[in-house]
Amino acid sequence: MSIPRDMDEKKKLSAVCGLFCPSCTVYIGTQEDPPRLKAIAGRFQLPVEEWECEGCRSERRSYYCRNNCKMVACAAEKGIEFCGECDDYPCEELKKFQAERPHRIELWESQRRIAEIGFSEWFEEMVDHYSCPKCRTINSAYDRVCRVCGSEPSCRYVQLHQGEIDKSLIRSK
Repeated sequence: MSIPRDMDEKKKLSAVCGLFCPSCTVYIGTQEDPPRLKAIAGRFQLPVEEWECEGCRSERRSYYCRNNCKMVACAAEKGIEFCGECDDYPCEELKKFQAERPHRIELWESQRRIAEIGFSEWFEEMVDHYSCPKCRTINSAYDRVCRVCGSEPSCRYVQLHQGEIDKSLIRSK
């Protein structure tokens, strides 16, 4: 996966809530792992096309994001780029969203870093945070081992949050 250098392209891959789209399993499936995307679509009994995603701020967003995310519309309505800029931050909607899944553990930290160092620097930190230390492939929070070279852990995020990820996967079975 090539990481964009253009600011508009980076923004397209940065969710208003603080998620980093290139580390999303749906985004990875759309961009370079069709069997992954097919498995997700099968789990939800929807066509693969419904799950294709090119990032939070793109025209083509996943089924989940199109139908469940309230943050994008809220941010647009308020004229802000990230939830952390809102007077109501963190709102109840964002708190609920953050608490649901382990890939959302760092939302508060992401919002803090965006405000502290700026969007562009935060984006570069996220590239490093989700990249395999050996081959530099960006992995998702649920990829325990690097999906390309097999290195373990797959990235710093997984190293830091393996316990929470494991608990979530056990509960969802």
